[in-house]
Amino acid sequence: MGRKKELPLLEKVTITDIGAEGNALARVDNLVVFVPMLIPGDVVDIKVIKKRKKYLEGRVTKFHEYSADRIKPRCIHFGVCGGCKWQHLPYKLQLHYKEKQVKDNLTRIGKTELPVINPIIGSEEIYMYRNKLEYTFSHKRWLTKEEVISDTKFEKEDALGFHIPGLFDKVLDIKECHLQPDPSNSIRNAVRQYAHDKDLQFFDLREQMGFLRNIVIRNSLEGNVMVIVVFFHEDVEQRTGLLDFLDSQFPQITSLMYVINSKRNDSLNDQNPVLYKGEDHLFEEMDGLKFRIGPKSFYQTNTRQALVLYRVAREFAELSGNEVVYDLYTGTGTIANFISAYAKRVIGIEYVDEAVQDAKINSEINNLHNTSFIAGDMKDILTESFFTLYGKPDVIITDPPRAGMHEEVIKIIAGAAADRIVYISCNPSTQSRDIQLLSNNYYVAAVQPVDMFPHTHHVENVVLLRRRDY
Repeated sequence: MGRKKELPLLEKVTITDIGAEGNALARVDNLVVFVPMLIPGDVVDIKVIKKRKKYLEGRVTKFHEYSADRIKPRCIHFGVCGGCKWQHLPYKLQLHYKEKQVKDNLTRIGKTELPVINPIIGSEEIYMYRNKLEYTFSHKRWLTKEEVISDTKFEKEDALGFHIPGLFDKVLDIKECHLQPDPSNSIRNAVRQYAHDKDLQFFDLREQMGFLRNIVIRNSLEGNVMVIVVFFHEDVEQRTGLLDFLDSQFPQITSLMYVINSKRNDSLNDQNPVLYKGEDHLFEEMDGLKFRIGPKSFYQTNTRQALVLYRVAREFAELSGNEVVYDLYTGTGTIANFISAYAKRVIGIEYVDEAVQDAKINSEINNLHNTSFIAGDMKDILTESFFTLYGKPDVIITDPPRAGMHEEVIKIIAGAAADRIVYISCNPSTQSRDIQLLSNNYYVAAVQPVDMFPHTHHVENVVLLRRRDY
């Protein structure tokens, strides 16, 4: 076998833009080079680690100049934690590149004529904006480069924190996180200390052994807190000891629950959380409506900005009170319930049955009588007999997962011939693909990006599609 050709070192490369997945880019010899964690204006040496036909991927080996736009990150874990990768970029520029991402995707992938894109709506809170975080216990924490080269022996290598990107069994021990308001940090750090004091075994993700597995912290704007502790196996004495400790130390916890999860994956979708103390839910309020949030409920993680997003969707829907509205991928019915007072009837469709039950409860709580929620696969549900039963939609609102909509669903939507489609997406790339597939029947009438996740490259985008008149 021949020796693998060594990839080159590119010297004194100037970063000029930010592209796919939030990675910085430069152009060298007519090839695009993608490098993470940089910003335009940085001048660096880049070691190429992957060579593709049309682009290269690399990592920084040396800085020659730092961009004048670079600011000091707030978090001590910046650069190692996979979360807030844009903390070194001023928020104004974050918004600029998110808006650019939306426009680039709609132009390059959607290949459709666009109106003027509305300026992105930024988040008033750029820290402490999340209402949910999940931390993972690991018996062997991720060591930083500085710790590795220090040749120091670390006695306690347990971790309670976030997974290192791309490495399922590596967890960074988090001392501070600026995404969720207190008592989130205090709870996490107190649990770690208690576990060390009581010699509780942290989970071995590779060997699937241990006691402490995950902890989920949710909060409401009113200041109520839900904590779900996930154990790998039952040990009544150790479990009750930890739960009693949380109950005594944190009066803010209004919902304390636990799960015994012995599966090979962390998903709680098929698990049954057990109530230990308090209520089995939180309540959140939005525009005068109350939403019940259970331990497995989906709810937008930036509560205040979710209200902004839903108001945009409602405005784009142009409801007069006489429309039949289909809310596809309705989840727990947040959007369906939010717009119900402005429509004749709203039908929410969702694959997950438990989410549909939450949606029905939320309608009952708010005394809404013009909503219906159906569980099942959209491409199987949306048939002519369904349209006969519920009425053809005048307006469709769709908020699919990151992968976008199934091609069969897109065909059904086109055939339903609603006057307007409001497409909400957390992935402008798949949204643009779906819009292109609908372009024979619909044109883009309005575009509104909304930033839900400051310090990340992620952006929500709302597009209004109008049916073409031929």
